[in-house]
Amino acid sequence: MSIYCVGDIQGCGDALERLLSHIGFSPSRDTVYLLGDLVNRGPESAAVLRRCMALEGSLLPVLGNHDLHLLAVAHGVRPPSRRDTLDGILQARDREAMLQWLRRQPLARQVAHGGGHFLALHAGLLPQWSVQDALGHAAEVEQALQGDALPAFLTQMYGNAPAQWSADLAGADRLRVIVNAFTRLRFCTPQGRMDFDSAESASQAPPGLLPWFDTPQRRSAGTLIAFGHWSTLGRLDRPDLLGLDTGCVWGGCLTAVRLGATLAEREFFEVHCPQAQAPGR
Repeated sequence: MSIYCVGDIQGCGDALERLLSHIGFSPSRDTVYLLGDLVNRGPESAAVLRRCMALEGSLLPVLGNHDLHLLAVAHGVRPPSRRDTLDGILQARDREAMLQWLRRQPLARQVAHGGGHFLALHAGLLPQWSVQDALGHAAEVEQALQGDALPAFLTQMYGNAPAQWSADLAGADRLRVIVNAFTRLRFCTPQGRMDFDSAESASQAPPGLLPWFDTPQRRSAGTLIAFGHWSTLGRLDRPDLLGLDTGCVWGGCLTAVRLGATLAEREFFEVHCPQAQAPGR
């Protein structure tokens, strides 16, 4: 049995199939954790969701910002973007099955492996959160996604404020901060105030900002965190960090890592992808 993590697919279904073939994936033996943004911008979003649904239990995703955007567009609370490639889902006969499956997926997964645990998520964690805090906060959003008031939640989900966590936050503000951290975070201040304007590489942090994973006294430090979302960061391989968004949809690669007998033992795989979107357009 092998455990893999795979970076942002973004509707590049052919790349996913080639990567699964490249790693010799066996659904009866292996488990693949998909780090969010399953859909959008690439040409085969519906195929990606159908593949995940068919292999439920072996392909295990977390939700990214594009996956939440799909739910918001489908429920009429967010207009589609001109760069969206979601019509294959929105006009499909099995549209509702795909949307219902998607809303049941978590924001984070804690996985036992190699005598320890790792955490799979899409974007990042705030420095004030321990791993257990993060899992609890993720569960709050997951309850809203799976509840009867989903359209109301999606309507209130968008916005950049509040930009900083407080345990006193409640209601829509609290859920919005949690969603933004898990699905949009790249840079923040040392105190955890989130920035949503910058998408540069980690080495080009704007003044006063740090990559979320380099904030001092980050309470989740020491637990391996596998994440995506940050294509300009590229592949990141540190003892307690795995960044796996390598720009598949932009003409980069789709990347997987196989964890070895321990969390420190890793083997990387990648397939090159045709460019489906041009940055800046």
